[in-house]
Amino acid sequence: MSLTDKAIARIRELIQSGELPPGAKLPPEQQLATELGLSRNLMREAVRALVVARVLDVRRGDGTYVTSLEPALLLEGLGSAVELLHGDTLLELTEVRRLFEPIATGLAATRISDDDLVGVRHHLDAMRAARDDVELLNEHDAAFHRAVIAAAGNSTLATLLEGISSRTVRGRVWRGMVDDHAGDRTIAEHEAIYAALLRRDAALAEAAALMHVSTTEQWLRQHLAHDETAGRPGPAGDETSWRSGPVRECPDRSDPTGPPRSRT
Repeated sequence: MSLTDKAIARIRELIQSGELPPGAKLPPEQQLATELGLSRNLMREAVRALVVARVLDVRRGDGTYVTSLEPALLLEGLGSAVELLHGDTLLELTEVRRLFEPIATGLAATRISDDDLVGVRHHLDAMRAARDDVELLNEHDAAFHRAVIAAAGNSTLATLLEGISSRTVRGRVWRGMVDDHAGDRTIAEHEAIYAALLRRDAALAEAAALMHVSTTEQWLRQHLAHDETAGRPGPAGDETSWRSGPVRECPDRSDPTGPPRSRT
């Protein structure tokens, strides 16, 4: 462990022990450095690292404060880290989604409000309307799940699932590009989830979500294996190749690294 890491650990200990609770202002730099037996340079480096990690917040002219330490804040960088993953990580992320999302959906069934249900239904209706637009369909697909997970009332779980969603959404877009029936099946699976939520049936909602994610996972396993055999990289590889068949380009609405917009 480097000296900077040790300095970071000392400050974290103060926060974990409650000596510096959320919202607390740190003592002046020299005072804190002396109390912890650190040099001022090490103290500055440790503070900078904890600011990047969203543990501390430097307010110019006021001082350094402990943040709220809320999950949405501390885990905010998870999505960016996921985007940097290389290799065959898409299936691993889909497995993580399969482990967490059905449980969260079942929990949502016991807590979802009438207003929450209206929001979920809105995205389901939008998915039906966007049946022939792969990109737009998947945008509302992601929003549907985001609304469901939010209804579970667990911010840590919601942030974790949101963090892995970007790569798994791309996998779902890829599926929509090469599978002519993927849109209809996806909508039917979401209708089953919504019906279970409407009944406030936790077991049924969990089962419907598990079936939905497992179907996607199974499809990815089959097609990633096929692309690997054919020497053609898929969305989980280090190269970006989304074409597994002929496609029609549509006006670009996203970043240039994303997939084409619709299938033939």
